[in-house]
Amino acid sequence: MTPEAPRPLRADAARNSEKILRAAREVYADSGPDAMLDDIARRAGVGIATLYRRFPNKEALVRAALEQSITGRLAPAIEQALADNDPRRGLSTLMDATLALVAGERNTIAAAENSGALTAEIAAPFLDSLVELTRRGQDSGLIRSDVLPEDMHRIMGMLTGVLWSTDPGSGGWSRYVTLIMDALSPEGATPLPRAPSASSRCAAPATRRPRPEAPAAEPG
Repeated sequence: MTPEAPRPLRADAARNSEKILRAAREVYADSGPDAMLDDIARRAGVGIATLYRRFPNKEALVRAALEQSITGRLAPAIEQALADNDPRRGLSTLMDATLALVAGERNTIAAAENSGALTAEIAAPFLDSLVELTRRGQDSGLIRSDVLPEDMHRIMGMLTGVLWSTDPGSGGWSRYVTLIMDALSPEGATPLPRAPSASSRCAAPATRRPRPEAPAAEPG
């Protein structure tokens, strides 16, 4: 027997889900990634029981909120970048759109990291498109040939680090996207040293500022 397709939500349930997801992104933006689910329910104008009926735990909620943002903001940018006849320009478009998303949703992304909801499959469409555009650029002679897929992943990690030293509403990362695009040009490129070996740690771009270590206690 084939599994039955999930039933579509009733109109009122769909509206509640939309309100909860929108409220989650707003509350995380205002209060940080450790915001309480009660605060999200209150902002959405629903009871906490309604929130739990739609999203049984924080992981499910932040995953859905992040997927909503990616679908609404990043998916169109990926489509636009892949459709561009100039893969170098498409690559720049995709980098800029991704950094704009991370800047606007940094606390939702951090909440997803904290809850275990930020999985590889969420980032896969972006990373796959990043590599595809790089390969197209190399094939057309617009991107240096010695760049590897893992180089592009790490470059995006470096670029997300810029977000913590600039005003998130300023779009200041565009300056550094331009510098990186110049560095990817084959014109006058210095041969790259051997690529570093992969770390056992997650290679996904950093999305939040590392917490400072607690100062050591003074000897009594």
